[in-house]
Amino acid sequence: MFLHSKTAKVYNEKHMKDPFKPNELKIAVIGGGTGSFTMLSALKKYTTQIAAIVSMADDGGSTGVLRDELGALPPGDVRQCLVALSDSPKIRDLFQYRFDGGTLGGHSFGNVLLSTLEKITGDFSQAVETASEILRIRGTVIPVTLDNVRLKMEWADKSLVLHGERVIDEEYFKHDPRRAELSLVPTAQVNPMALAAIEQADIIVVAPGDLYTSLGPLLVIDGIGEALKKTTAKTVYVSNLVSKKGQTDGFTVSDHAAEIERFAGTPFLDYVLYNKQQPSVEIAKRYEEEGGYVTKVDSDTLHEQHYQAVGGDFLGAMAALNEADSLIGHRSLIRHDADAVAKMIVGLASND
Repeated sequence: MFLHSKTAKVYNEKHMKDPFKPNELKIAVIGGGTGSFTMLSALKKYTTQIAAIVSMADDGGSTGVLRDELGALPPGDVRQCLVALSDSPKIRDLFQYRFDGGTLGGHSFGNVLLSTLEKITGDFSQAVETASEILRIRGTVIPVTLDNVRLKMEWADKSLVLHGERVIDEEYFKHDPRRAELSLVPTAQVNPMALAAIEQADIIVVAPGDLYTSLGPLLVIDGIGEALKKTTAKTVYVSNLVSKKGQTDGFTVSDHAAEIERFAGTPFLDYVLYNKQQPSVEIAKRYEEEGGYVTKVDSDTLHEQHYQAVGGDFLGAMAALNEADSLIGHRSLIRHDADAVAKMIVGLASND
């Protein structure tokens, strides 16, 4: 059973608790998937007060199958954030275990468990809360909406309309994506806990991730942009390391930041962190094999922006490919040095 807009609001008003406790650095991380996973894994070393606000438009891979076959809300990005914040290595491994054959081939155990808990309780929020207890997480994982939504991308001239995160993720855009509108169908009701986390945080981090299928679907939800505009927290965007083939080819650091603020509908950023480190020839070749090129740092344009652009050596090692991940069409193996980024973020949080 889905918690539709009215039900979600009633449930959250009845059960909502403060996402943070006092007397410790409070960090809200916005995003979904691998980008949030890497940031959360590093930031939890500095504080237990972390709120992961998670995108809920995924319909690809294992998540897509569970949505279609069970009528479940998307568990995949929520699972990654739960695992990132967990202090239980064995249970982390259990949640990340991916079946490599049979009927469950390509599914992660954590996805299946979250969908099962949702079916048992009839409530995705309770499923996330139960999984949080099992994993003994530091912080809180907050689905940005509890509505059953799908992503739509549409150009103003109606020349192209794309439906679904999986379809959009695999698309090579024939038109400039910066002229397209992202929306959720039906219109999503924002989770009040997400707004509370944005309001109460000391620093808000927009994690790296696919602009049009990971970050955009969260930022366009009514209420998120207004909350980001009003918050007294410092706001930071961690820019993507590389472009995405067929979608953000040639995008600079400022181009990425401009799209983040376009989705939110307001110039809310205080800082943009970007990588200034050049990859080795071998790593650069592997990037090119994935169709990605290092994001260009357009220093002159960045200098003119209302936010402060801060560079660092943020290039991490390439991730390993999971051969059991048979339901994933494409997943980048390019990663930030999350510890270096987290150290910079915490430093910014302490600056007056």
